[in-house]
Amino acid sequence: MKKTALSLILASLLPAFSAHAEQGDWVVRLRATNISPNENSDLGKYVNKNVANVMTPSSELKVDSNTIPELDISYYWTKNIATELILALGTKHDVKISGDSGGAVNNQKLGEVDLLPPTLTVQWHFNPDQTFDPYVGAGINATFMLDRYLRGSAGAIDGQKIRIDRDSFGPALQAGMDVNLKDGWQLNADVKYLWLNTDVELKSAALTGNRWTKIDELDINPWVISVGFGKRF
Repeated sequence: MKKTALSLILASLLPAFSAHAEQGDWVVRLRATNISPNENSDLGKYVNKNVANVMTPSSELKVDSNTIPELDISYYWTKNIATELILALGTKHDVKISGDSGGAVNNQKLGEVDLLPPTLTVQWHFNPDQTFDPYVGAGINATFMLDRYLRGSAGAIDGQKIRIDRDSFGPALQAGMDVNLKDGWQLNADVKYLWLNTDVELKSAALTGNRWTKIDELDINPWVISVGFGKRF
């Protein structure tokens, strides 16, 4: 009798467990995402070499952080393996010169850029049948420069045109946690690191002969930190 009762209890629990993650499931999430650049810039060195010796060699470009809404869609190929496509909206970031205080160019804000960074990752979920399901992932990021034009606002480049030269394609790493709730709902926390590289160019009649000239090779390389909720279908 006890064995029969135990079997019935286990049988009733199995559908609840299997509802967490099955082959063919889709998950749609809405998250708040902070994009925090970990930039590496050699602005002063490039300007002094390619344009004129007018900057402190340690001068660099700084890109500020931003928090945006983000929609992503996951498909489960198996209980453990999923692919995730991050469909972030365009994210705007202020760009400024830092480290040239008192120089011919001087510290200044150059404006803002608008970036669109869709990212595709393949994930491994460790505990798909449990409430807490950590995962790791890796994939590719494509960052498209929607608004790439800047302008000098002081010193030797006052009013001069500056642009982000090209879109960026690079690898992405990911780690996160799903908290599986009732009826297919989830809570989610996620961290990504993206490799994002581009060139920055200056166009000036006085300084570059009115030609676009490279003034920096900018590694933005942001940390992307997200929290939100999702629904499994």
